[in-house]
Amino acid sequence: MGITAKESKKYTVSEYYALLETENTPTELMEGIIVDMASPNIQHQRISGNLHFALKQHIHSHNGACEVFNAPTDVQLDEYNLVIPDVFIACHPDRFDSQKYNGAPDFVAEVVSTNRSDDFIKKLYLYQRAGVREYWIIDPKAQKTVVYQFEESLFPTIYPFDMPIPVGIYQHSDHPLEITIADLF
Repeated sequence: MGITAKESKKYTVSEYYALLETENTPTELMEGIIVDMASPNIQHQRISGNLHFALKQHIHSHNGACEVFNAPTDVQLDEYNLVIPDVFIACHPDRFDSQKYNGAPDFVAEVVSTNRSDDFIKKLYLYQRAGVREYWIIDPKAQKTVVYQFEESLFPTIYPFDMPIPVGIYQHSDHPLEITIADLF
């Protein structure tokens, strides 16, 4: 049986990585608690894969300095929080070590699946606290994307899937980018 959020011990990221040597279950570490991750469905993979591709293509075509990554790439937010965002953009190459990105990415997107409260509550709190600049919660069930641009406002903007969403971290650049989630299916 895998390790779960029901355990009471709080782990550091170092302790968590030591445990991973004996476990094969995909997990994240949130507030020191090991949380099992469900396998994503095909719709989830289509959206996250195509979002990754669109962001990567934009960055590459404009010789951008940032890099885009997709799951399963570890992001250590602090000593007790290690998450695996579906898609993230990192603009600080010096924050990578051989295993993970250390610190807050500039942009994070999560595609909601069975872990609704993780994406809408737990990760929202963790990403905002860590200093993520922009957080997208893509909700296939509601056909909406909730976008937080933490440097601009504490309140989100909600976009239906058929409306273009400006990627805030590129909004004031010479090469702004908009993504329509419906185009990612």
